[in-house]
Amino acid sequence: QSMRDYLSAIDDVSAEAYVDKENIGAVGASYGGYSVYMLAGIHEGRFSSFISHCGLFNLESWYLTTEEMFFANWDIGGPFWGENPPESYEKFNPINYVGNWDTPILVIHGGLDFRVPINQGMEAFQAAQLKGIQSRFLYFPNEGHWVLNPQNGLIWHDQFFNWLDETLK
Repeated sequence: QSMRDYLSAIDDVSAEAYVDKENIGAVGASYGGYSVYMLAGIHEGRFSSFISHCGLFNLESWYLTTEEMFFANWDIGGPFWGENPPESYEKFNPINYVGNWDTPILVIHGGLDFRVPINQGMEAFQAAQLKGIQSRFLYFPNEGHWVLNPQNGLIWHDQFFNWLDETLK
């Protein structure tokens, strides 16, 4: 439902006269980063740029690497193996929609993120690269799920706004 809500909201906002419909971006971190990866595969041309910070990209590989098993079991419904795996792995897994990706994407990830390990960002970036999509990978080896080092924060903001300048003009 959240993806339908996002798309409905952007459709409503896009109807406003002050919105440049040709230059709309979607940005998110953590669940928002997951949402960006999902939207990249289902947005049907609504967005011109994406930024995902520490988002889940592949629910199966995430399940096997996260230290946060409560969310993996509660939100997704448990493991992807067995007779009746949760439908989340089929219907709500961003990797299943990569075939529809066609929009520039900036992927940001911390090397010490154990909630959403680095492989998630690396897989998303690699998918974009293999599809020939304008993409960049911003890696902070000494950061976790969020950026806490002030110097890294300056780099994060610089790259974030530069990406939007490059892709939304």
